[in-house]
Amino acid sequence: MLIVGEKINTSRKEAREAVEKRDAAFIRSLARRQAEAGAHYIDVNCGTFLKEEPEPLSWLVQEVQQELDNAPLCIDSPNPVAVEAALKVHQGKAMLNSISGEKERYEALLPLVVQYGCKVVVLCMDDQAGIPPDAATRFKIASRIIDGLTAKGVKVEDIYVDPLIQPISVDTKNGLAAAETIRMVKESYPGVHAICGLSNISFGLPERKLLNQAYLVVCATYGLDAVILDPEDKRIMALVYASEALLNRDPYCGEYLKAYRKGFLKM
Repeated sequence: MLIVGEKINTSRKEAREAVEKRDAAFIRSLARRQAEAGAHYIDVNCGTFLKEEPEPLSWLVQEVQQELDNAPLCIDSPNPVAVEAALKVHQGKAMLNSISGEKERYEALLPLVVQYGCKVVVLCMDDQAGIPPDAATRFKIASRIIDGLTAKGVKVEDIYVDPLIQPISVDTKNGLAAAETIRMVKESYPGVHAICGLSNISFGLPERKLLNQAYLVVCATYGLDAVILDPEDKRIMALVYASEALLNRDPYCGEYLKAYRKGFLKM
């Protein structure tokens, strides 16, 4: 399972303060810890800076890649100006989080995906339906975007569909709706990936980590093969390795055994 480390996000107080002060040491340490804990991509997000976003986002890209020897990053922004500024300085193949079926956003970001050849996260939402409550409508939106991307030459293996997790505290059908969307995408588009952030599923409920951890396993059984999370959370990372082994996605349990030897499975 592909792991995207979520912690360099200015919605988090410590990250925002570090970006405001251009505290490179803090940002580099946060990136290094996530990579060493098992993240394959590091998410960089400074959307709270609004109009000022392009400059700090490109700064984050450069600092993190210098620390991690140009390891790939997930550029997390809907702002095409900020995205382009970040992609211009990114070394290697980035991931863009995210494009959607919303006309203005789609038309602004599609040329950048094509020009820079990046991986792209697809959100199952559009102008008409917003975030649909049901899996069928989310799948229809995802299908339209996937077909549009591939028609422009984007490789299916570079597409990651996010079903958009909604809290079960609002509607207990939300967890299954997202999971079913994953199943439909994976069955209809072999090669396309499924990705999500887990934490929204538990919003408004006690013991949120327990629900997030359980939902990871649920989504894995439906075909989830990429996830945005805190890789320093040892319990949820242990569940990633265990789920992959149990679902026959880890030949000879190689990654599970490697994680054991590194001490990643101790909770």
